[in-house]
Amino acid sequence: MKLGVLAGMGRDWQDSIEKVRVAESLGYEMVATGEAWGPSSIPWMTLLATHTENIQIGTSILNVYSRSPGAIAQEFASLEMLSGGRMVCGLGSSGHRVIEHFHGVEFDRPLRRIREYVEIINLLLEGQELNYDGRLMQMSRGFRLDYERQRESVPIYIAAITPKSIKQTGEIADGIFPIHWPSARFASLKEDLQSAADAASRVNAHLTVAPFTNVYVGDLDDESLWQAARQPLFHYINRMGDFYWNMLVANGFEEDVLASREAWRQQRDRDGAFSAISKDMVQAIQVIGPPDTIAGQLQQRAADGADVQLIPMPQGSVAEVERQLSFYLGV
Repeated sequence: MKLGVLAGMGRDWQDSIEKVRVAESLGYEMVATGEAWGPSSIPWMTLLATHTENIQIGTSILNVYSRSPGAIAQEFASLEMLSGGRMVCGLGSSGHRVIEHFHGVEFDRPLRRIREYVEIINLLLEGQELNYDGRLMQMSRGFRLDYERQRESVPIYIAAITPKSIKQTGEIADGIFPIHWPSARFASLKEDLQSAADAASRVNAHLTVAPFTNVYVGDLDDESLWQAARQPLFHYINRMGDFYWNMLVANGFEEDVLASREAWRQQRDRDGAFSAISKDMVQAIQVIGPPDTIAGQLQQRAADGADVQLIPMPQGSVAEVERQLSFYLGV
């Protein structure tokens, strides 16, 4: 079982660094950070690169609209040197609301854009001449990104949830960041990725499945615990556009999802929209229960096919974070 943490800079970056260092000392595999419409990930990853020694550092995710592929490659070249070759470049499309209403860029052909970004970033980080003739981008002057390479390539993971995006991820990437993905379907996700990799003639391709994994610790008789676990599902079903609720329907939760959407769309009935999300659905997607059950649930998810589970950094003091991260591991 391999675990990672999702950790932003927070109000006190030094305290946040100490918590990441605790995760590193316990053997956590990766620390990942996103930005959406919040602060940039790059300065925080610079701190992570220079204040840790072994843990992988990734973006979860950078969108492929607000920076050029050349700019992303330049940033990761610097981070690779600072970290000694420990970076994971996590990319995704984000959504039209963020791209058009925060960045002011047209949300156009996201799948194609991701493909071209991956191809261009790989060319640059591998030290090849950039001569590229894509549908969206054309570069013909043969520029080469010169930097002190730590390894032959930098792994690229993609946030993908639709059948087309999963297929493309298998064709071009090194890993996937699924969100709210049921544990029972990790195996079929890996099969779909591998089939796409094989069809694209990617010899010896192995794609890492790194799901975002919410953990809720407490008494299962406590209704507030279930409500906390329902909150992110409610948000993604009702407030995040069509991709996510369609994904959850396709993964076997049609009754829950449609009932939740009906309650929220027709009457803005928050309680009804929450209660429509069954405990079975929560347990299929989240890790929830008393402290002594958490490590076992995470181990089962690993056995089901989750290669690296990314858990939100626990709240509290450094000592409390160490205690919680330890029992996730079962130690």
